[in-house]
Amino acid sequence: MSTVYEYTAKALDGKEIKLEQYKGNVMLIVNTASKCGFTSQFAGLEKLHEEYSKRGLSLLGFPCNQFGAQEPGDSTEIGAFCQKNYGVDFQMFDKIEVNGDHAHPLYKYLTDKAPGLLGLKDIKWNFTKFLLDRDGNVVKRYAPNVEPADISADIEKLL
Repeated sequence: MSTVYEYTAKALDGKEIKLEQYKGNVMLIVNTASKCGFTSQFAGLEKLHEEYSKRGLSLLGFPCNQFGAQEPGDSTEIGAFCQKNYGVDFQMFDKIEVNGDHAHPLYKYLTDKAPGLLGLKDIKWNFTKFLLDRDGNVVKRYAPNVEPADISADIEKLL
């Protein structure tokens, strides 16, 4: 596949979502987990969503259980946790794998377009973030320890 818009992913409610619906928006794509040391970043991600969604930011969360089994729940539990604890209103998707033979095709695309440190493609941990411009180009990859607020300036430049 040649653009991010050619991918689909299943939402927490089971509905297939075509990423082409985000065409023309800036996207921030994040692999998440409910029981991670970085889980509190949900609050910062929701704040970015609230601040920038009306200006064209689409925030997409992809739960993943590949790092320390820190996302053990099913889609109902994940959705309830995110809503109850962080008021998450941005689009959350069904649990996926981000590395290995069973990695979601979207993540194979993202890691190919924006390798990490030393050119390594694998996602190293939960809350790795990818920022895409309005044309669907991957602009930057952020390590898990980068707080959502620290991405604001980069988002502003793209909006």
